[in-house]
Amino acid sequence: MKHTLLALSLLTTLGLSACDRPVVVAVPTSSVPVQVQVPVPGPAGPAGGTGATGATGGQGATGNTGNTGNTGATGYTGSTGATGATGADGKGTTINVMPPASAPSN
Repeated sequence: MKHTLLALSLLTTLGLSACDRPVVVAVPTSSVPVQVQVPVPGPAGPAGGTGATGATGGQGATGNTGNTGNTGATGYTGSTGATGATGADGKGTTINVMPPASAPSN
């Protein structure tokens, strides 16, 4: 198994290296150097003046309505009222109070 794996890796390496093609590079034939002008920035100038004030922004939209408040606490119990005046005496009025009827005995 070791010999087979070694032989297979050698054949793969040789096969892949045989496919390599060299790259052809075209070299220019003129040997006269060409000068290219590259712009170089100069020193920075003085700072400019202060700009004008910007325009005032528009008014914002109206906000949403707030939440409803919580229910208030229960109020205190009121005071006891004053005692009423004594009623007038009955004149010639009779009240008969009947005792409850007893149940019949068996």
